[in-house]
Amino acid sequence: MSNSDATASRGTPPGDERAVLETEIGADLRALTAISEQLGHVFARWNNVRPNDFRAMLHIASAEYAGRPLTPGQLGKLMGVSSAAVTYMVERLTASGHLRRGTDPADRRRVILYHDTPGRTAAEEFFIPLGIRTRAAMADLPDADLAAAHRVLTAVIGALHQHHAEMTASHGRPATASVDE
Repeated sequence: MSNSDATASRGTPPGDERAVLETEIGADLRALTAISEQLGHVFARWNNVRPNDFRAMLHIASAEYAGRPLTPGQLGKLMGVSSAAVTYMVERLTASGHLRRGTDPADRRRVILYHDTPGRTAAEEFFIPLGIRTRAAMADLPDADLAAAHRVLTAVIGALHQHHAEMTASHGRPATASVDE
């Protein structure tokens, strides 16, 4: 049975191909999240860090890539941990060579977190082979498919950010809504 057949058998009305595709994309994203988490745990074990340390490094790398490096306070908010916990984590990751502290060029009083050379090297050794496999997996896909996938992922990431903002603004409680809406 194909994914489409399985989805259809779970209650998607016949002929509603868009609903089937949206459901399959949701399932694909959950599977991607699950395997990504497993890889994060392997990276953490291989580099003698904790899974939360890996999560912190992932947030820091994402922020660095976006050109908006994080302060320890911003990292703590992203991870939902106390300032004491993030301080301890940053100390541990700095001592192990994974992170370094820098000063914000716009405000020298602010501390910014960056990957340090040993941490960057460890990440490259682990994730470059993954990048090679990912590129190989996409090699036969036309550019138009990759552009469409990028648009889908960008839209879903935006929706996840919106949902996160709403859930945290309401202290983790969903806004009251009718099931029929």
